[in-house]
Amino acid sequence: MYGNIYDDEDRFQRQAVFPRLMCSNADDFSFANTAFNRDVVKAGTGRRFLGGILDESSYCYTLEVSFYNYFNGLSPNPIPYTEETYMRIGRNLAKTFTDYYKLTPQLVPKPTASSFPYNRDKEKSKKKLSRISGNSTSSNGHSGIRNTTISPIPRLRQRDRP
Repeated sequence: MYGNIYDDEDRFQRQAVFPRLMCSNADDFSFANTAFNRDVVKAGTGRRFLGGILDESSYCYTLEVSFYNYFNGLSPNPIPYTEETYMRIGRNLAKTFTDYYKLTPQLVPKPTASSFPYNRDKEKSKKKLSRISGNSTSSNGHSGIRNTTISPIPRLRQRDRP
């Protein structure tokens, strides 16, 4: 797993909580193999980008899993991954999210609808449209902007794709 590194020691320690929980939930995950960095090479990745624009209570990780095997520390032989062990990784990840939100409510504020950029932009757009449209109505008694419907972008059919 990869996480971002921060100058603020408290934030860095909070960033490490999730990988530590994952380590306690999954025998094929090692906290010792978790890397926290801010490599310039990784600047364009989702983890680095989102870690830079989200607030202090948000943490971004990259989870990498081998296509072949893992070592559990108890045996010198590699343990091959199967469909079932990949499913177990997913269950352990979900359990870790559950544990994280149960054990650290003071570290993780509950998001509100207005805390998401999409919703904030949507609210700004509504206010802007209200100002533009005002209370005036057209000759047919309708306020033009409030009754406008925006059609979704049509999906390309297979034969329409280049």
